[in-house]
Amino acid sequence: MTGATGALSGLRVIDLTRILAGPSCTQILGDHGADVIKVEPPGGDEVRTWGPPFKDGEAAYFMGVNRNKRSLVLDLSKAQGAQVLLRLLDGADVMIENFKQGTLEKWGLGYAEVLRKRFPRLVHLRITGFGLDGPMGGFPGYDAIVQALCGMMSINGTEESGAVRMGAPMADLGSGLSAAYSIMMALYERERSGRGQSIEVALYDVGFSLLHPYSSNFFVSGKEPKRTGNGHPNIAPYTVYQTRTGNVFVGVGNERQFARLCQELGKPELAADPRFKTNSDRSANRDAINAELAALLADKDGGAFCEHLLACGVPAGAVQTIPQVAAHPHTRHRRMVVEKEGYRGAGVAVKLSRTPGSVRRRPPRLAEHSREVLREAGYSDAEIDSLARAGAVGVAQEAAE
Repeated sequence: MTGATGALSGLRVIDLTRILAGPSCTQILGDHGADVIKVEPPGGDEVRTWGPPFKDGEAAYFMGVNRNKRSLVLDLSKAQGAQVLLRLLDGADVMIENFKQGTLEKWGLGYAEVLRKRFPRLVHLRITGFGLDGPMGGFPGYDAIVQALCGMMSINGTEESGAVRMGAPMADLGSGLSAAYSIMMALYERERSGRGQSIEVALYDVGFSLLHPYSSNFFVSGKEPKRTGNGHPNIAPYTVYQTRTGNVFVGVGNERQFARLCQELGKPELAADPRFKTNSDRSANRDAINAELAALLADKDGGAFCEHLLACGVPAGAVQTIPQVAAHPHTRHRRMVVEKEGYRGAGVAVKLSRTPGSVRRRPPRLAEHSREVLREAGYSDAEIDSLARAGAVGVAQEAAE
């Protein structure tokens, strides 16, 4: 391996997942030092083709969630391929997969029937769309379908627009984060018990769990939540305003912040207006307060004024594009843009003081590390060649020559 560092250095993860939720989870583990072996089918993870844009033949979609991994191609439907996986699992800490229900069992690799008994310390995690049981158990679930069914789309957008898909795939990414922290919980528990366990993460469950405060509002009031656009159902002012130089977002969470906002806008008397004295008052009169603030902000230099408000303790920010964020000095200072061997992507979000995460490997080419991984597992070059001829494993072209 190259420069294995980080809090998870020494952790071996066998990643059988494809698309987004699983790969985003294992990228987090890899960023923090885990040795992640990405096991791909002969055709590769299908998101390698999800573009444009592409760079050197790889889709940006794939590159965004597959760094710090090594790629091995295995055909698990072949008995020889399944045997290779079993050898890789000997000494592995985690196996994560998102196959359709019954697929691993069909290949003789089911957790309950085989893996739990053979590898009692293994943490196994399965990501599904809707879970394994219940009326929708086993159904396939892409992010947008789950967003529709779990209620996410119903709260996104405006009353005029109707339901709108959240642009970032929150069900998938939320499930990836949930998978990462649940693996850490299972590994922590293993330190006490010495035993692994199986974890199930369903996009549907995670999606519904992310609906705060709309779901909480419903459980308390019994009323169906309404779409509020850029506004907040519980807080005012908390929305987008137009300034001379573009849109800004102002979010006020308490009376001190509101009073300071009014002062910096040159109209301190607004804070004493009976309609706006408390958040409950402002929420009941949100159209009136939004009209007042819109008029006061209209001629401001949005970006500069928001920086001034932040310095005064008032949450506010200019609405920036992704190119603007990538070039922003704060983004650079926080090391949130990284580059490695031609790869460029978002940095490691979680900062550990002694064992920081890092980008050590660019996203792998298909089967780039097949020989390397198999040699580490004890296979000779002749055995690897034999497995390749049988179609059980795939090797990168340059490695086969």
